[in-house]
Amino acid sequence: MKRLKHLDCNSNLLETIPSNLAGMESLELLYLRRNKLRFLPEFPSCKLLKELHLGENQIEMLGAEHLKHLNSILVLDLRDNKLKSVPDEITLLQSLERLDLSNNDISSLPYSLGRLHLKYLALEGNPMRTIRREIINKGTQEVLKYLRSKIKDDEPSQSDSVIETAMTLPSESKVNVHSITTLKILDYSDKQTTLIPDEVFDAVKSNMITSINFSKNQLCEIPQRIVELKEMVSDVNLSFNKLSFMSLELCMLQKLTFLDLRNNFLNSLPEEMESLVRLQTINLSFNRFKILPEVLYRIPTLETILISNNQVGSVDPVKLKTMENLITLDLQNNDLLQIPPELGNCVNLRTLLLDGNPFRVPRAAILMKGTAAILEYLRDRIPT
Repeated sequence: MKRLKHLDCNSNLLETIPSNLAGMESLELLYLRRNKLRFLPEFPSCKLLKELHLGENQIEMLGAEHLKHLNSILVLDLRDNKLKSVPDEITLLQSLERLDLSNNDISSLPYSLGRLHLKYLALEGNPMRTIRREIINKGTQEVLKYLRSKIKDDEPSQSDSVIETAMTLPSESKVNVHSITTLKILDYSDKQTTLIPDEVFDAVKSNMITSINFSKNQLCEIPQRIVELKEMVSDVNLSFNKLSFMSLELCMLQKLTFLDLRNNFLNSLPEEMESLVRLQTINLSFNRFKILPEVLYRIPTLETILISNNQVGSVDPVKLKTMENLITLDLQNNDLLQIPPELGNCVNLRTLLLDGNPFRVPRAAILMKGTAAILEYLRDRIPT
């Protein structure tokens, strides 16, 4: 079958793939999910293969010989396997855009992975030891940026200059100057402090800062001096604090795209938040919200809203439908007694998570089929 482009062998009992499959030189899409494969097949002649789906197998190892022929691969799905590591040769896949490694046994990643131009990298469900959870939670680009920074860390001249800077700033010894100068991160996390010292902000000086991490402290309010960085900061992490309200200083960060407010005591958001005209991701999980905050409906750039583990009892499907960029909505473990059928009209949603709510329909069997099935089910129930 020299002209076959699409082959679906999902949900069988395949343990091996015959080597002559590699002769299918027109093959572009190959689905081998839910089989019993223990090795990644080799495809020396499949020069056009763009998508290879191998999720839910028993693959334990990736080697250079498995990867070196995948010249055109755009999507590589290896979720739910038994991989323990990712080889440096992953960088051979220069065209790769989507890599799914979720639910494996991977504890570290090669820093060289940061050199790939991935649009999507899934790592959930791995015992990662070398990358902090908060970096993984920020998404693909932050993980790649972190890995690239580690490549730079291996260059001796860089560390020498950082030591020298630290020695000239004894008063700012508490501040990670290396993070400021090299990674553009103002990091004062995991200090269990109730306020951020002035010297932390003073240490920024003329450096360009794009990220702030004040997570895992005891902050009851957002530091006022955060507003000094409003022209440059795009990422703010204030998770695992004791915030019960969100101050207006944060609403002045015009370049903010990512905001993490997980694990606080918030039950509302200020209306002024609609001035955050670039915000793409907001994480409000583990707070005290009883409804989806009204102001979120008025931020059209939002792509991801994570509001699991609250007490949300209702959402407005009509207003949600106006959010044309919204792709991910996580409402798990809330108090939704019913799901409005009109939510099915939000066809832009790629991920809608509803588990752990007390509603009776849709039933668990529908939820397990995924977002597209849930939306279709809801649409079928819209009164005509």
